[in-house]
Amino acid sequence: MQQETAQVLALQALEWLAADDEVFATFLAATGASAGNLTGRAQDEDFLAAILDFLLTNDDWVIAFCDQRGLTYASPMAARAVLAGGQLENWT
Repeated sequence: MQQETAQVLALQALEWLAADDEVFATFLAATGASAGNLTGRAQDEDFLAAILDFLLTNDDWVIAFCDQRGLTYASPMAARAVLAGGQLENWT
């Protein structure tokens, strides 16, 4: 996955999160973001990574997001791996 594609997917995930008031409130609380500063933070690759990190904490969210967007269920993880700090540690 290309960097720009990963960034777009993260922004789509943010849009999906924002459409559900309860999930969005949880996201804002977890990230320390506010509805007022999302536009500015959406340019920050670390914040885009945090969006995907949050989405990936719940399989039901991943499935619903991917189904709505016509994506494979592995797409959010692939996008996360491309963004800053996305290299997953190998614990074996």
